[in-house]
Amino acid sequence: MDPRCLIDGITPMSVMTDDMNFGQLEENRMTDATPSDHGTGVTPSPPLPPPVRADTNGSLLTYWQDRMGQHVRDSYAGVRLMKFPEDLRTYEHALWLSRAQVVVELGTHSGGSALWFRDRLRTMASYGRIPEDVRVITLDLDQERARSALAAADRFYAQQVVLLEADLLDASTAPLIAEHLPPGARCLVVEDSQHAHATTLAGLRHCASLVSPGSFYVVEDAVVDHPELCVHTRPPGPTGGVTWAVEEWFSTPASAGFSRVPDMNPYGVSCKNIWLWREVERQRVAPPAP
Repeated sequence: MDPRCLIDGITPMSVMTDDMNFGQLEENRMTDATPSDHGTGVTPSPPLPPPVRADTNGSLLTYWQDRMGQHVRDSYAGVRLMKFPEDLRTYEHALWLSRAQVVVELGTHSGGSALWFRDRLRTMASYGRIPEDVRVITLDLDQERARSALAAADRFYAQQVVLLEADLLDASTAPLIAEHLPPGARCLVVEDSQHAHATTLAGLRHCASLVSPGSFYVVEDAVVDHPELCVHTRPPGPTGGVTWAVEEWFSTPASAGFSRVPDMNPYGVSCKNIWLWREVERQRVAPPAP
């Protein structure tokens, strides 16, 4: 994903305007992560995202709009992470339920979500829920920014985070990803690329097969199909058509075995991620001989 929206100053949501887009936010960016005095960590910059006021006399629409503007300026371990906390909580449930050992992320940006997924997988392994050989395989056209930010946050990140440079529109991408999957590992796929019809459909066509039975394929940010919610967030380039792409894919034989899970955004406000569950394959038992 290439929305250039990293900043280091905190701008209250009350002063954001409809004209503020990702490109303008990029102009204010200094670094994705600042090395700390300890050498292995980072000093978060900014320490907190800009505050959003929950006015009990205000409208839900205004609150949701402000939360959309806020989430693109959040961070994790000093690395830019652009996800709603509510969506991250849902991911924790999904990881536990699916027993995914590997997360494949289509769209890296700065690497904050890759780092977050890696840490969640480590936690699941510490509970004995999954094997200790956890992995995040994250894909983007250019990984220079993520490589720098992740190295500043954790110099050993490459032990469990694989940065791949490839084009999601290219059918050869899926075999490249598969080369890095541990044998027999259960896999969950997150598509967080351009949030446009072409990339959404390409991700499903090329990478849905990587999902393990009983796990999920997540199409992120269908909220772009709701422009009334995105007045503070306008990524560069063409976006939209995410929901349309999912419906188009469901009309093809490749979608067999997948079903949409409408209740996977349980916390109210979200980025309207679309959750697809791959059904568990049932073994066919031959009828007893007469």
